[in-house]
Amino acid sequence: GPCYCDQACTRTLDCCHDYGQACPVIPCVVSQWSAWSGCAEPCKTTYRVRTRHIVQEPRNGAEPCPALEERAGCVEYWSRQETECQQSLIPALITTGGFGKGRKRRAAADGNERTGYCVEFQLVSLGPGCLQGQRSHGRWTRDLREGHTVCVECQQPALLPPRQHCRGDGSGSHLNQLLHWQAVGNHRCKGTWRRIRQLDTCSCPSVHSFLFI
Repeated sequence: GPCYCDQACTRTLDCCHDYGQACPVIPCVVSQWSAWSGCAEPCKTTYRVRTRHIVQEPRNGAEPCPALEERAGCVEYWSRQETECQQSLIPALITTGGFGKGRKRRAAADGNERTGYCVEFQLVSLGPGCLQGQRSHGRWTRDLREGHTVCVECQQPALLPPRQHCRGDGSGSHLNQLLHWQAVGNHRCKGTWRRIRQLDTCSCPSVHSFLFI
């Protein structure tokens, strides 16, 4: 009689003699991944999604289809109304304070007298990569220590209109909120800190002094 492609026969051991030829395994086939979506919610650490669909269902004992959805971490720094999110979301890019001497000379030459401001932070955590700065421009990260108070200066040209602030300065953050920073010149050196206060007229000390980029 006819051979019915009922894969249960492989368990009950009563398959037709020509089951393998009459009922070949038909694997699952899925489409290519779609493009990644935007973040699920703006102005917070969340996720983005991409999907695919089934082109051919598996049959005759084939393996089940793989996952049809993937998620990945995501942060959007602009709201749905195209306004900038709170600064607490944006990691601060910092470099050694010595880099600022050349900046100040250029600002004076351009006739820009805006002096900027400083922000004091307490370092909460830093990655092990901070101790491994090998290049000359990355060795300053070895001086970073958890618990230390650091002074970070916001100068031209890092001042952004219209509020004349540096990205990642933590303005708008809550008291004791953990904020993120990243060292320029050593991509493995990053961590968290807490904003202590802003100094509108400042001169950061030579030790533990940094710049917003």
